[in-house]
Amino acid sequence: MKSNIENSQGHLAEEFCHKEKQVIQESKIAVLKIQSWQFASRTPGIRHTYLQEAAKMVKKSLFNFVPNSFVLSEEGYYYKPVEN
Repeated sequence: MKSNIENSQGHLAEEFCHKEKQVIQESKIAVLKIQSWQFASRTPGIRHTYLQEAAKMVKKSLFNFVPNSFVLSEEGYYYKPVEN
């Protein structure tokens, strides 16, 4: 007798590893961008406007509030059946 419930543990583990690799890669890129901005801010001759634009970019990308409903929507929560 075959069970109607599929064991998706292997699929979930694979998906977790894939997401973890993405997070690690994006974190490395973020660190490089921050280091680049810090280097530019210490370099003589950089215009004041460049530093202001860079600060706005960092604040916008790192400190931007995102409501829970947006995250749930982007992850497809409202379109997938809930499985407990």
